[in-house]
Amino acid sequence: MTVSIHETHLQDVHNTSTHGYLHSMESGAAVDGPGMRFVFFMAGCLFRCLYCHNPDTWKLHNGTYIDVDMVLKELKGYSGFLKFAGGVTFSGGEPLMQAEFVGEAARAIKEQYGLHIALDTQGFLHTNVDDSWFDAFDLIMLDIKHIDPVKYKELTYQDLQPTLDFAERMVRLKKDMRIRYVLVPDWSDDKADIEKMADYVASLGDVVEMVELLPFHQMGMDKWDKLGMEYKLRDLRTPTPQEAEAARDIFRSRGIQTT
Repeated sequence: MTVSIHETHLQDVHNTSTHGYLHSMESGAAVDGPGMRFVFFMAGCLFRCLYCHNPDTWKLHNGTYIDVDMVLKELKGYSGFLKFAGGVTFSGGEPLMQAEFVGEAARAIKEQYGLHIALDTQGFLHTNVDDSWFDAFDLIMLDIKHIDPVKYKELTYQDLQPTLDFAERMVRLKKDMRIRYVLVPDWSDDKADIEKMADYVASLGDVVEMVELLPFHQMGMDKWDKLGMEYKLRDLRTPTPQEAEAARDIFRSRGIQTT
């Protein structure tokens, strides 16, 4: 039986600082922030992105129990290396689904090891935390799936405005940001849409370090199949290198560093 994306459970957030639910960890990640990163992939996500390559992270309580002491223990053997080579990233899923725990863990990491800490988020749940929650984070990696509200909702099943409000909040807090944009053929590759996105990113000013343009891929298809879920983009192609570079050039034309 194939499960429709509409039938997946949209669970509540996890409101406790004592423990969290972890999907997985990676100790040598090179694409989740500057340098080499130790990444905590937190379980739980309110988004249902059509091209999600980790649908197994969606359900929060399918993750593994973890507390702050366990986080610090995991990092102990890597902290000296990470201090100079990169840092720690909280990703997901959506780490703001477990904001109290992630915030507590980030503060403990900063206090004990003094590491660079990044947050990879869609920003959708940011109103659940106050400004001081972000103090431990050195970099915000903000995923903006599309700049058109209608297309955004078709792609993610959520509203765009909370994510844009989050971006404006990070500008007010003067938090360094990287914007992540997935180039999906027939969905987010329209030139006019990319130009509008580039104009918006440029309006955020100097807090934006760069745009990371990520070409769509099919590496998550097997996960959808194993979960018995309907994958609507099965026949979609990967953008060509030329198409990806043309999209990057649009951002660069606005003076935005783009990779």
